[in-house]
Amino acid sequence: MKAEILSLRIIHDGWTKFGLAKVRLADGTEVEREIEDHGNSVGVLPYDPERRVATLVRELRVPPLYVSGEQSQLEAPAGLIDDGSPDENARREVLEETGLRLHDLEHVGTTYSCAGISTEQIHLFLAPYCATDRKTGGGGAEGEHENIKVVEMPLADLAGMAEKGQLTDLKTLALVLALRTRHARLFSSDGRPETD
Repeated sequence: MKAEILSLRIIHDGWTKFGLAKVRLADGTEVEREIEDHGNSVGVLPYDPERRVATLVRELRVPPLYVSGEQSQLEAPAGLIDDGSPDENARREVLEETGLRLHDLEHVGTTYSCAGISTEQIHLFLAPYCATDRKTGGGGAEGEHENIKVVEMPLADLAGMAEKGQLTDLKTLALVLALRTRHARLFSSDGRPETD
């Protein structure tokens, strides 16, 4: 027997939907599970391979504020997919949030952000840029009250934060680790790949 959803009752339908699913498990047991659905998203780590820096954002995230009083979170630019492809949305979000116009995107993967509760799939990208790609100051889309602060930091510092467990945003941690794995030369002092 395979697991199946028997029914879904929507209990809130706003910016996000919350539902209660009645599920029959593979062993025949029936249980109730919560589902949060707000659509899919993109996350991008823009990095300058020449200067060996990355551009991230700091912004208030209300759940971390509620849980730990965290006033802002350092993270890779991200946003919901509106119309268009994940690539188009990734470029739009990075331009809105950081002011960078991206050209090349390297797809890292498409993952569930929190499969235990959410339907959201996040399309993750690495994106090289150079100084001439900065078109605006960034800060977020007009009228969305994001109050985004753009942060450009050395890749070595970002890798150090990952190693010390100081990156609290999962997509950012995944992207930093992917960049370090795929482009190790950016993290060595002489430009050659790191060795063990």
